[in-house]
Amino acid sequence: MRAIRRFTVRPVLPPALAALSDLAGNLRWSWHPATQDVFAEVDGALWESTGRDPVRLLGAVSRTRLEELAADAGFLGRLAAARADLAAYLAEDRWYQRAGGDGPRAIGYFSPEFGITSVLPQYSGGLGILAGDHLKAASDLGVPIVGVGLLYRHGYFKQALSREGWQQETYPVLDPDGLPISLLREQDGTGARITIAMPDGPDLIARIWVASVGRVPLLMLDTDVEGNPDHYVDVTDRLYGGNSEHRLRQELLLGVGGVRALRTYARITGHPEPEVFHTNEGHAGFLGLERIRELTVAEDGPRLDFDTALEVSRASTVFTTHTPVPAGIDRFALSLVEQYFGAAGATPGVPLERIRALGAEDYDGGDPSVFNMAVMGFRLSQRANGVSQLHGHVSRGMFNGLWPAFDETDVPIGSITNGVHAPTWVARELFELAARHGADPEGDHTDPFWAVADKVPGTEVWAVKRQLRERLVLDARRRVRRSWEKRGAADAELTWIDDALSPDVLTIGFARRVPSYKRLTLMLRDPARLKRLLLDPERPVQLVIAGKAHPADDGGKRLIQEMVRFADDPEVRHRIVFLPNYDIAMAQPLYPGCDVWLNNPLRPYEACGTSGMKAALNGGLNLSILDGWWDEWYDGENGWAIPSADGVEDPDRRDDLEADALYRLIEQEVAPRFYDVDEDGVPTRWVEMLRHTLKSLGPKVLATRMVRDYVRQLYAPAAANARRLDSDYAGAAELAAWKRTVRAAWPGVRVEHVESDGVGDAPEVGATMHVRAFVALGGLRPEDVAVQLVHGRPTGEDVLVETTTDELTLAETYEGDRHRFDGDVVLDHAGAFGYTVRVVPRHASLVSPAELGVVALPGA
Repeated sequence: MRAIRRFTVRPVLPPALAALSDLAGNLRWSWHPATQDVFAEVDGALWESTGRDPVRLLGAVSRTRLEELAADAGFLGRLAAARADLAAYLAEDRWYQRAGGDGPRAIGYFSPEFGITSVLPQYSGGLGILAGDHLKAASDLGVPIVGVGLLYRHGYFKQALSREGWQQETYPVLDPDGLPISLLREQDGTGARITIAMPDGPDLIARIWVASVGRVPLLMLDTDVEGNPDHYVDVTDRLYGGNSEHRLRQELLLGVGGVRALRTYARITGHPEPEVFHTNEGHAGFLGLERIRELTVAEDGPRLDFDTALEVSRASTVFTTHTPVPAGIDRFALSLVEQYFGAAGATPGVPLERIRALGAEDYDGGDPSVFNMAVMGFRLSQRANGVSQLHGHVSRGMFNGLWPAFDETDVPIGSITNGVHAPTWVARELFELAARHGADPEGDHTDPFWAVADKVPGTEVWAVKRQLRERLVLDARRRVRRSWEKRGAADAELTWIDDALSPDVLTIGFARRVPSYKRLTLMLRDPARLKRLLLDPERPVQLVIAGKAHPADDGGKRLIQEMVRFADDPEVRHRIVFLPNYDIAMAQPLYPGCDVWLNNPLRPYEACGTSGMKAALNGGLNLSILDGWWDEWYDGENGWAIPSADGVEDPDRRDDLEADALYRLIEQEVAPRFYDVDEDGVPTRWVEMLRHTLKSLGPKVLATRMVRDYVRQLYAPAAANARRLDSDYAGAAELAAWKRTVRAAWPGVRVEHVESDGVGDAPEVGATMHVRAFVALGGLRPEDVAVQLVHGRPTGEDVLVETTTDELTLAETYEGDRHRFDGDVVLDHAGAFGYTVRVVPRHASLVSPAELGVVALPGA
């Protein structure tokens, strides 16, 4: 029989144990081992059987045990210390406060998923894990972020395998009352709600849940509310499910509803209103429309025209793109967007024709029938970035159509490489080992921490790595047994699992989502060769593999089935395992327990990838295609680069070549180095490579480095620019009017003539070239433009590469709105040299000369 209603009964703790509720209610416990130890002491067996979930633990522990603890002075002392530590963490000044400066008072960080802990399953993969690490690092640094997302009733999905190895999905119902979150309530105790107008129906109602991620509040909107019709209730049913209209409703709720939730939270709690809004991928892009609506139909204060409101909103918006392929971008039928944003739609008062233009693919190769969320994201933000240097380059090429007059290098998309939250992902044994040798894991400055890598004796390093490998082996055996039992195996069939894997064998990990470009099965290109690697009598290798395919991706499921069938082979199943239901709980012993982390995507389709970063922080060595972050930070000694066959168009041929390179690296370099041990059983060359990995990668791959970069490069400048424009909106109105003037006049802007002298017929290094450019400005003032000399190395087609830009100065003004601009350039290196002159708009509030998308070049 099925229950007609379900709810969670919260425990009543003795007054002496009230601090347990405080500790359970703040997700800092998920990355704070000392707090986890307190919960483990409540009931160790229950702590493990409840999945290390404090809320479930406190709901399951017996009254007798609670009374014992309430009378245990030793436990009460440790509980009080943990509570005092949390209080200090929440109240004390952190890096952001100590750094001073004039950064934003608050930042709204919008994402469709957040991977904080496995007990709050509101994530599917890398985007969510990155968002969770962003919030945790912001908390540790004291950066005043407020997260905004959705609360999905089923989360993502739980993965199991059929007897034949086919992925099967289940969607357990999550009861919010059983999660470490609380309902945002009005002063009278009623649940706070936001509403959004919907076409041809009642308003959509959503309530607001709050998760405390250390110092950072995470607001999550939920439509399972009395008064919503069933199809509204289902808006927050599951992550990345449903048809196109379902996804549009989710993104409408996230963007428009998210801004309203932030306003409601600030009103109720007194929290500062965000000065900066960060859109983590295009899913939340509609937030910009809501902010424009607030300004154009304001009930309080001046009502702005659309263009002025757009400048106010853009100045304080940051957009991060995560996809390196057009297929990864959300695109909706234009007719569907028109339906939801019409006169009676979600943002009344915002002209529909302006909304259409924001998401229009009105560039060469674009589809006029669709609304592109990433395109809108770029147009609604003044600052945008990719998530690695290579991804920034790929993104500038992919979105060059938005700035067609500019070369790829001038496209205003920067890059901030992702990072990972070390306290979440690094084994506590490694922190303890470093602390014993003088490191300070809590310090703001991380370089001294990583320098300790040289101080720890190799025997200690290797003993800890073996301990972590053994923990992974035991965890993997438990998971393999449970998987086989669910697949219908009898106990008599499973005796082999007790000897599966070994803590003394070279362990390679591969775990991630399973789209085709990540190539889960590249290692199976030559099954016989892989078997020889696994079963080598002198230098065996073992593989621990995990990953989920999207429920609608049968191609990905077939890849999983192919891998599972290989791993089921009795000849090799003690050396290779596929672990179903990859999540944070599985990942936390997996990264520390692996010696090598394998990543073999099709280059350049990995935007960043962070799993290899987590392995590196745990003393693992990366074996990866030069893609994402590895392309940026591989130095030849901190792991291995798999050669890629980028120019080979035949995909099968390319896979064969790259698989062969992978096998050869393992056979000739990885395995020999791992098994080359000294008289103490320590592989000294391996350990030296491990030390170098920690020193060279440790400071770079941290999420705290990433968040500092966002603060310095994007958040603080965005807040400063926004304050200039929003103080009384006069700055924004002036900027909007200036842009209209520039766009109207630009057809009359021309580079009429360029001449140079000073280098003669045989220029030499050290010579100075004098350049004069004669320019017509079409009615614009000289201060409205920058006339630039762009010089560099010309290719065979006279395309300038490796360019440098110098600004020319106004030298003389003539009749007919003509001007001369002069400048010099020193020829400082030999070889081919080329130059051109261009005119671009200039204004103090522009972030990039490409912002308006217009440029004047000679002959144009």
